[in-house]
Amino acid sequence: MRATRYYGQHDIRTEEIDEPTMKPGYVKVRNEWTGICGTDLHEYDDGPMFCPAPGHSHPLTGMQLPIVMGHEIAGVVAEVGEGVTKVKVGDRVSVEPYVVCNECEFCIAGQYNICTQAGFLGLSGPSGGFAEFCVAEERRVHPLGNLSTEVGALVEPLSVAHHAIVRSGIKAGQTALVVGAGPIGLFVAAILRAVGVDTVYTVEISAIRKAKAIAAGSTLVLDPTQENVVARIHELTGGRGVDASFEAVGVSSALQTAIDATKSGGNVVNISIWSHNADINLFGLVAREVNLMGTLAYCNDHAPVIKLLQEGKLTNVEQFITGRISATDIVEKGFKELINNKDENVKILVRP
Repeated sequence: MRATRYYGQHDIRTEEIDEPTMKPGYVKVRNEWTGICGTDLHEYDDGPMFCPAPGHSHPLTGMQLPIVMGHEIAGVVAEVGEGVTKVKVGDRVSVEPYVVCNECEFCIAGQYNICTQAGFLGLSGPSGGFAEFCVAEERRVHPLGNLSTEVGALVEPLSVAHHAIVRSGIKAGQTALVVGAGPIGLFVAAILRAVGVDTVYTVEISAIRKAKAIAAGSTLVLDPTQENVVARIHELTGGRGVDASFEAVGVSSALQTAIDATKSGGNVVNISIWSHNADINLFGLVAREVNLMGTLAYCNDHAPVIKLLQEGKLTNVEQFITGRISATDIVEKGFKELINNKDENVKILVRP
């Protein structure tokens, strides 16, 4: 089959490889669309990071570079292994790309996203989305019903946003702040509105992303280069602050804004994966008992996201697809386009 594999920094090749092996309890998916993730961009520009480097095989998959990339996967079931009943050949599905041990205390407790050996299809092997086929456990394959596989390719990043919202504990009718209108920040705003959060403020400086934030469902976009965001939030909320904030930038000033704009006893969820230490003042966090928490990927979030889409509560997500390309164009029209024109793009989908 044709596959696009990552060999190392700035080295991605589309070539012919063997199809992934099937076994009982697994499903083979003919990949139709796979999104390019920010993690993929970090691998391309700075890696290997999550991908296992030569001489350092992943503990669960046993694989190392080269790796088939792509983990925001949607396609059509091509084959089912013995014992599979959840899906049948021909079903459109979204793939939850986890590879976990099923033995550590976190897997046993149902918190498989923080498995001590967790890996991902498309980053750790043994298959991925930038190929004609991938193979996944039955429990990681989620039926899309009448949804298209283009929308299905958005389910994985939408699930990242959904998990952060679940972590926050925010409820319908409350008020939220999203700091950053990149892809995940936009998805957070969209899902907040879908679950009934009435007021969603977004912080963003890019004119293009400001417009995208409004289209995603933000009530108001605040620009920190033009006004004091914390003071404005307190003015808008009667001095109280928002119920929950979401940091999606990975910059110290952004995290500080999220903390300072959140009400006493409220929750701040850090979504960004930081490549450096944060420089923040924690006095307000302590004095007002603000809760700062991390969130990692998703855990039992794909099915609820698909339900929101199917019920029409999460709408117009196609607006987030800013490009559709073939695997042969993945470097120039995919990776480089997203790196060099990040404000104009949200998600570029690849047809393997």
